[in-house]
Amino acid sequence: MYADICQLLNIQYPIIQGAMAWISDSSLVSAVSNGGGLGVLATGHLDGEGCRAEIRRIRELTDKPFAVNIMLLSQFADDIAQVVCEEHVPIVTTGAGSPGKFMPAFKEAGIIVLPVAPSVAIAKRMEKDGADAVIAEGCESGGHVGKITTMCLVPQVVDALHIPVIAAGGIADGRGMAACRMLGASGYQIGTRFLVAKECTVHPNYKARVIKAKDIDTTTTGQSTGHPVRVIRNRLAREFEALEKRAASAEELDALGRGALRRAVKDGDMDYGSVMCGQIAGLVTKEQPAKEILEDLYQDYLRVMSETTK
Repeated sequence: MYADICQLLNIQYPIIQGAMAWISDSSLVSAVSNGGGLGVLATGHLDGEGCRAEIRRIRELTDKPFAVNIMLLSQFADDIAQVVCEEHVPIVTTGAGSPGKFMPAFKEAGIIVLPVAPSVAIAKRMEKDGADAVIAEGCESGGHVGKITTMCLVPQVVDALHIPVIAAGGIADGRGMAACRMLGASGYQIGTRFLVAKECTVHPNYKARVIKAKDIDTTTTGQSTGHPVRVIRNRLAREFEALEKRAASAEELDALGRGALRRAVKDGDMDYGSVMCGQIAGLVTKEQPAKEILEDLYQDYLRVMSETTK
């Protein structure tokens, strides 16, 4: 199954770098792709021309395959979908909705499509719409999350589909990869571990906070909005939770959260920035080059698999 994913995506390791808005830029994407994984450009904060500029910058930095993630709730989703076709991007991942309306254009452009699915029903719809593989993402992941854990979601999606399934959420080392392999996954999407890649341009305060984080340091805010987000608990998160407990209006919640991710990523505000991070933060202990992260992950996976088959 691994050979299928690596052949499908033309990569060395069956590892996809998760798309993180304001974080997964041309620097990180090209480093991951050059290291043998699949770098993924996040576009949730970009318009069409901003996306085009980043795609062209990636191509200056690598000749390896890479992907563009389209956050389908973005007001610029249509423009970005057009840009990835015009720029002949080889692979697209999608989140926050169904890419169905874009599928004919993607297929005509020869683009491989990997949608993120938080449930079996959505995964089955993605397969029906023509997805080449599905990323089954559990609620342990950072950023916008669903309700089902990776351990429960992945095997059910594997059983329901006829296309490869890529596991995501709560994967930080070879043990997590091996566990998902036993659940039937063909590959892995990993985000938080790449937050501390040397080539990741996130503010140093953000990296330091992720490295310092313990197992219980994340929480999910935004439950009342229908779009929960996993973040490291700080003043912003506690105030957001307090507003939700008293059934604050959508306007109040939006006012508190507006611009919070950028404040964390660009300004290093660890009090009132949205510090998105997966539950595996306690396993992320140091900054490393992206290539070294990929090599360590895969070698650790091989070690674990070897030990389990003795």
